Amino acid sequence: MRIPFSIAALCVMLSGYAQEQGLPHQLSQEEIHLIPQYRESRMALPRSINGPPGFPVRTMAEWEEVQSLVITWTSYPSILKQIVRHAKEECEVIIVCNDPSSVAQTLNSTSAGGPLDNLDNITFLQAGYNSIWVRDYGAETIYRNEVDTLMLLDWIYNRPRPLDDVLPTTIASSLGIPLYATTQAPYDLVHTGGNFMCDGAGTAFSSNLVLNENGPQGQYNQTVKSAAQVDSLMAEWMGITPGRYIKMPTLPYDGIHHIDMHMKLLDEETLLVGEFPQGVSDGPQLEQNLQGVTGNFLNTFGEAYSVVRIPMPPSTGGAFPPNASYRTYANNIFINKTVLVPTYRTEYDTIGLRILRESLPGYRIVGIDCDDGGSNIISQSGAIHCITKAIGVADPLLIRHRKLRDTYETTTPYAVNAYIRHRSGMASAQLYWTTDTTQGFTAVPMNEEGGGTWASAIPAQPAGSTVYYYIRAEAENGKVQVRPLVAPDGWWHFRVLDMATAAGDPQGPQITGLYPNPTQGAFAISLDRFRGESVHVALVDATGREARVLHEGPLPADGRLFPDISTLPPGAYALTVRSKWGRSTAKILKL
Repeated sequence: MRIPFSIAALCVMLSGYAQEQGLPHQLSQEEIHLIPQYRESRMALPRSINGPPGFPVRTMAEWEEVQSLVITWTSYPSILKQIVRHAKEECEVIIVCNDPSSVAQTLNSTSAGGPLDNLDNITFLQAGYNSIWVRDYGAETIYRNEVDTLMLLDWIYNRPRPLDDVLPTTIASSLGIPLYATTQAPYDLVHTGGNFMCDGAGTAFSSNLVLNENGPQGQYNQTVKSAAQVDSLMAEWMGITPGRYIKMPTLPYDGIHHIDMHMKLLDEETLLVGEFPQGVSDGPQLEQNLQGVTGNFLNTFGEAYSVVRIPMPPSTGGAFPPNASYRTYANNIFINKTVLVPTYRTEYDTIGLRILRESLPGYRIVGIDCDDGGSNIISQSGAIHCITKAIGVADPLLIRHRKLRDTYETTTPYAVNAYIRHRSGMASAQLYWTTDTTQGFTAVPMNEEGGGTWASAIPAQPAGSTVYYYIRAEAENGKVQVRPLVAPDGWWHFRVLDMATAAGDPQGPQITGLYPNPTQGAFAISLDRFRGESVHVALVDATGREARVLHEGPLPADGRLFPDISTLPPGAYALTVRSKWGRSTAKILKL
């Protein structure tokens, strides 16, 4: 691609700075005066297929099958090396770099966990780039007619970094993937990957940054867009259903306003949301945003979203933004059967990683330190998700299923329905279920009911049972896929509850988890069987005195609390949880 002189000049100005220091996630002071020149110069660049797709498209969800992971090799090489080490076990890793031999030497060095076993599944792509933040400027995966042709979709990048902005063209060309781009008026759209998440079924989430940057105050937009026009572009180019592009107010202390710093879709039904201590930092606005989502929108199956809360760790001194970096576990990435997660300090990592393992059974959850000396990438308001970009497979087999809920039913079989599609057509589908994963799964054929819907049922089970299940499907061309993607090592599950016990049991909330225990201060409490009533949670010391009230009021929907007792004296405490229905206790040791 021929780059106009003005953009070439920008490249020269930024290149040395980027390679020596690493351009920050936020706009640097050196870049501010480059914005007008960048905006004007890039308008004439031929970027992609002319015009929008003339057919229905679907944007891939992050938990779907991927063929490649893209990174740019610049700052934070120790973190990048760890990403490569784990990601290449799942897919091709494309390392965009200036000097492949130098990168290979680093990968084979003793640094950052030692040399890689081999360089299999790694592709070195010599190409220009300005920064490490490929999540924001990398192209999104879209499919024609849900599961047909693989394509990529590029937006206008909201930084005056011309090599970053055109890298999607280079990658698409190298892989032979068609590229569409919302980069020319009247279809111009400014957007960033860190401020976008999608359920693969037509629902997407962003902060209002996308409206601000495309509106009258935008610095990078070629033409001003209304909120309705933004929605229309997302529908036409990405298949986001009208009325299903959910946008939230930006947070006061999140300087980049990207939702991947505090939220994550774990599947079509589940939101992973960061939690600050009550009333602290961005906590109040984050809670308002969450209430706005759950109070006004249902998931793609027409039901309330499930919410999993995960703590936002403070600094070593206990500070939160704006007086500390924006530490988060939500900035993780799915790479097929592996999830790479930023970590910070063991005290909080133990909680965060355990919540992810409980929420994503069967996945390999791998922590990568993002808060350690020279690898302190979190100080740049970014982590693992921000520096990686996945590309979906060319031959997807789509399985979409509403998970079964806990039930009191012990006589009628449990109906299982799934939406299953492949471009070659479907040959068969099976439902696998068990009440004991150590004994294996029983297969039950699923029947095609038309319109991509397949159905079967799990036999009724006695009260007290836990049922585990997954779906396996085979396409006419032989392609096989399971859902969850990690099955049979991972699965969906539901409990068969006892109606008699539920009706007559006066007991209140039950403590089902307490970790880490012992603790240096931060720990997680998991509770069950709460009924939405006010709950009093406290610590009682050895003398019987109530040493600290940890919670008063209704519990979060997932029954988790994240107290910090670092200021309490060391010793043994009794955790007490009580409501009008009863009480439960557990011991915890403060080191």
